[in-house]
Amino acid sequence: MDGYTQAFFPAAELPQDQPVNLSRRGMLGAALGALVLGVALPSRAARAQQAAAPAATPGSRVLAFLEIRADGSVLLKSPFIEGGQGIDTAMAQIVGEELDADPARFVVECAPPGPDYALVNGMRITGGSFSTRSSYPVMRQLGAKARHMLIQAAATRLGVPAESLATEPGRVIHAASGRTLDYGALAAEAAALPVPDSAPLRAEKDFRYIGKPVARLDVRAKSTGKATYTIDLTAEGMLQAAVQHAPRLGCEPGAIANETAVRDMPGVHSIHRLPGAVAVVADRWWRARRAVEALEVTWNGPAADARNVLAADFSSQGMRAALAAAPGPGNAAETEGDAAAALRSAARTIEATYDAPYLAHGQLEPPSTIARWNADGTLDLWLPNQAPEMYQSVAAKLAGLAPEQVRIHSPLLGGFFGRHFLYDAASPFPQAIQLAKAVGRPVKLIWSREEEFLRDGFRPMGLARFRAGIGADGLPIALDVEAMGEGPAGRYFGTQPGAADPTVVEGISGKPYAIPNRRVAHVPVKHPAVIGFWRSVGHSMNDYFYETFFDEMAEAGGQDPYALRLRLLAEKPRHKALLEAVGELSGGWKRGPYDAADGTRRARGVAMASPFGSEVATIAEVSLKDGEVVVHDVWVAIDPGSIVNPAIIAAQVNSAVALGLSSALLEEVVYEGGVPQARNFDGYPILPPGRMPRVHVRIVESGAPMGGVGEPGLPGVPPAVVNAVAALTGQRIRSLPLSKARFGAV
Repeated sequence: MDGYTQAFFPAAELPQDQPVNLSRRGMLGAALGALVLGVALPSRAARAQQAAAPAATPGSRVLAFLEIRADGSVLLKSPFIEGGQGIDTAMAQIVGEELDADPARFVVECAPPGPDYALVNGMRITGGSFSTRSSYPVMRQLGAKARHMLIQAAATRLGVPAESLATEPGRVIHAASGRTLDYGALAAEAAALPVPDSAPLRAEKDFRYIGKPVARLDVRAKSTGKATYTIDLTAEGMLQAAVQHAPRLGCEPGAIANETAVRDMPGVHSIHRLPGAVAVVADRWWRARRAVEALEVTWNGPAADARNVLAADFSSQGMRAALAAAPGPGNAAETEGDAAAALRSAARTIEATYDAPYLAHGQLEPPSTIARWNADGTLDLWLPNQAPEMYQSVAAKLAGLAPEQVRIHSPLLGGFFGRHFLYDAASPFPQAIQLAKAVGRPVKLIWSREEEFLRDGFRPMGLARFRAGIGADGLPIALDVEAMGEGPAGRYFGTQPGAADPTVVEGISGKPYAIPNRRVAHVPVKHPAVIGFWRSVGHSMNDYFYETFFDEMAEAGGQDPYALRLRLLAEKPRHKALLEAVGELSGGWKRGPYDAADGTRRARGVAMASPFGSEVATIAEVSLKDGEVVVHDVWVAIDPGSIVNPAIIAAQVNSAVALGLSSALLEEVVYEGGVPQARNFDGYPILPPGRMPRVHVRIVESGAPMGGVGEPGLPGVPPAVVNAVAALTGQRIRSLPLSKARFGAV
């Protein structure tokens, strides 16, 4: 999510009440005289009095974010959730830069729900490669304000003008007298001072941490097994639960033939019927799973008014046919010149249809939730999520509570890629709430991998029809594209009548190439299946569609695809420089086929992408072995405008290349009979380590506004690989994954 973030996550939908979530750690910090900036929350009476007051500007109250402890360490309550993307380290770098505190001294925790943390266009999400760039100026100011308060406290303690003081990491210095005071020693006095409206920021030339490859804060805990995910947590008196979902979405549990026998299995506490599922609660999860899988359930067909239903004859093949048959012209997403007239006058026209399948998220940690009802009627939920306030609001409605009565705890995410937003019937927390209420004890519910594959919110299948007109000089003069289907933005947040869903057309509309006549449209076709955001969202397939068809245009005009891109980017210096950079990084562009040093016959493909405010150019080198594609090297030049941590950028590009290549070569969710056929990784293969290529990354800082990092490295990989395969074999693949095709010897 990027340009459409504000449109589809309006701030008005967020709960505005401040929750009571005072941690024991925060209370101890305050008692020990720490500079507590954010743990002293108002009482219920105070909240009632403040209800009519204007909401605080998100990020303006330093009190909500920072705690400097007596030992000089820093607790940062981050607006974002760490899921392997390195956001905790980036936040520590940004705040630490202006606070003048070593990021290594930071402890970063995810902040509780509250309006203070709505930094992403007036709401709060972790996604869309938006976390760092949306919060960068605010988090710098937070650090600068806290530093200002510490300097003021030191000036009072030392009896000197504040202007005579400076800082170095973790302490205030009075150079004239040689006296120093550690931040921890000043915390109590600083806490008593007013928070300034603003504070001066450090000059970029003086940065100690921003722009540097600071070591990640979470490496040691993850390497030693101390990192804690939802699946690792326990609550006192907790029972554990497992579920068996209806094979087909919309069906409901009927008779259970062996309920008495299963109830007598070891450790079983109780059996429950849930919407679309049955559950077993037991003393251990493995016992719960064995028991629930033993249940012999008769599944009744969907009710007439059921909301989420997959027909018994729904299939991937049928869905692709429906997309391909949908008539245009659709809702305009981009119009430039007169594409229809230019196509009629073109020396040559070409057309092609591209498609890409449903994809699972396949994150390492399966979904889970701990639900605990408390004696005062409040509810605690520990669950993987990417939007705490949204979960709080929905959970409150399900539980019949006010939002402030629901406390959302957001542990580390064991991978996410868009999996942990709110999707229909795709999360265990409603089930956990119901089970905990029924048994009167905390319940930890874990979905098995099989249940996760059955109820994931999949990346939607996509299909696009392309027509291009080629001029007498071999250059493209017209491009007409119709993208078919439905995107997650439109599914969950709606679109304006007659408007295109940005998640259906991104990566096709707004491309930088100088093709004078263009029309891009979205032809809406609803997906019966549950769909969701997937890493790089629409770009994940649309850049494959566009950039591979670009090579078809180049071939039709007798042009080299790399040279044609350079020519059509002549008036786009940022894009042209990036394309030249990836060519240089790869040792100079050569398409092939050619013979490599090891005797293999190889070729290269190139692609450009502009996802999430960043620009990316990608080159891939491939060969064939036993009829399969082997990818040897992938070169990526990425321009995110400006950077915080180059090591994290390089790691994220490597990760994105792996996922992009996995989707290009192997991944596909196949529906038959209304049911996804793969129920585990044996039926849904992902890229094995032996097929991972060497990845070479060059970061280009153009000075443009800061773009995203976590997702932009992915979209260029499938088209670069497919373009290389076409150069090597002469075979143009228009339907992913490549495992569906068989290639002969070259």
